[in-house]
Amino acid sequence: MEVRYSQLFPKTLREAPKEAVAANHRLLVRGGFIDQLMAGSWTLLPLGWRVISKINQIIREEMNAIGGQEMLMPLLHPKEIWNQTGRWESADEVMYKLKDTRERDFVLSFTHEEIVMDLVKKHVRSYKDLPLNVYHFSTKFRNELRPQGGILRGREFLMKDAYSLHTSEEDLMVWYERYKQAYLKIFEKIGLDVFVTEASGGVFTDKHTHEFQVEAEFGEDTIYIKPGIREGFNKEVFEGNEKDFEVKKAIEVGNIFPLGPTYSEKMGANFIDRDGSKKPIWFGSYGIGPTRVLGTIVEVGHDDRGIIWPESVAPFDVYLVDLKNGEEVHNKLVGAGVEVLWDDREVSAGEKLADADLIGIPVRLVVSERTGDKIEWKERSEEKTELLTLDEIIKRL
Repeated sequence: MEVRYSQLFPKTLREAPKEAVAANHRLLVRGGFIDQLMAGSWTLLPLGWRVISKINQIIREEMNAIGGQEMLMPLLHPKEIWNQTGRWESADEVMYKLKDTRERDFVLSFTHEEIVMDLVKKHVRSYKDLPLNVYHFSTKFRNELRPQGGILRGREFLMKDAYSLHTSEEDLMVWYERYKQAYLKIFEKIGLDVFVTEASGGVFTDKHTHEFQVEAEFGEDTIYIKPGIREGFNKEVFEGNEKDFEVKKAIEVGNIFPLGPTYSEKMGANFIDRDGSKKPIWFGSYGIGPTRVLGTIVEVGHDDRGIIWPESVAPFDVYLVDLKNGEEVHNKLVGAGVEVLWDDREVSAGEKLADADLIGIPVRLVVSERTGDKIEWKERSEEKTELLTLDEIIKRL
């Protein structure tokens, strides 16, 4: 597909925002991926949206592979639904609540357990309707007191949440493990090394849950990892001897909750079992924050010149630096199915090369007088450059 950098909105910025401490804040804003509307609220600009779309597609494929069905639930919820589980009060400090002109109470979605349970109550009758796996990509609103770390902790952010519904605890735990394995695949494809840590359930459940954590200097979680394996504990539930564990700072990119029958008991969501008896539905919920994943990739993948995107989620395959009639090269690449960001601007070579590094697309190609009938190939994560023919480049890509 063709995108000319001269027409792409917006361009890179020379300076990072003054208040930016985290690498993702500095580099995503400077690179033209995101823009801040207010504290904790971000626009995903065209480049940023391309990355998010690729992250979402990887997640979607793995959710579909284990039998998840994608849908989309509302963001504005009536108070009555949240009253049924008591979370209108118990989760009060994170919720954005509002009234309409008739003084009716609503809340903006901070999660969707109650909404799924309400839905299932209307449509699931018997054990034959279960297990059921549904998911959506939607916006969450959380009243963060201190939104910080760029796009890592927002008041409004994207979430993929999946929900599984079952006839028994055994079945729930079989699926819980399937989700865990699907999540490990997702993060591997995205290019993130994750640790799986036990954690507490917060406002979701009193059971232990599992988080997917990425080691990062800027991480706000402290995790304790057993040497030699990629599993451990979040600080909040850790009870071991510190000397036997590696202590790391980490960013949580996903979590899974075995919620049990509590929600269905409170909301009256039952099914008729084989023996004709009425039983509550067992419930699990599973979340990944694509916008948080975006920020985390940059936290762990950058240098002093800019971002280094993994190939699987990079906004384009190639950044084409055009210093002399690069049109033909561009057309052939696009014809071969390569995604190219073509820097066709009339600015200095230095500026184009600096922007290529900042934006961080995996491969930079330079067409100039100096390269003659060949093209200079450089990978963003490598220092060395090579001169190759167009055919060799297309083969490599």
